Amino acid sequence: MRRNARILLSSLGHPEGELSVLLVDDERIAALNEAYLNREGPTNVIAFPMQAGRFAHLSPHLLGDVVISVDTAWREAQAAGLELEQRLTQLLVHGLLHLCGYDHEQAPAEARRMAVKSRGLLKALNANVQTGPHPKPLAGRRASRRQSRKTRNG
Repeated sequence: MRRNARILLSSLGHPEGELSVLLVDDERIAALNEAYLNREGPTNVIAFPMQAGRFAHLSPHLLGDVVISVDTAWREAQAAGLELEQRLTQLLVHGLLHLCGYDHEQAPAEARRMAVKSRGLLKALNANVQTGPHPKPLAGRRASRRQSRKTRNG
């Protein structure tokens, strides 16, 4: 999940972005859902953005928290014929988009915009998983001959 989060953050224009991902059960997410969103019962994912409000400037790289209910994710994965990891990744994308300002609950057009972005990120993530990440260049030094050859050869 850490690797996926890093790839997603870079894809969203936040390569230095920080977030926390909490995997919880239905009981815990239901308590958070009620306490912070005034909604009863469990949900699959809740995002707590840190880039909103008057203190956002204090830590510009800290995007916020994504809380995912593994219980709900498991049920949803089973219903959709997915592996749990696939559903967790979908929920991570959804939560990250909320941290970046997307909000499907505001208007149908925004929901479509978020869905398109989500599909694009999942597609890019899938392509990255299949081909592997491209090596980062060494900062401040020339890459060794071996690293250069490895980079050129893929």
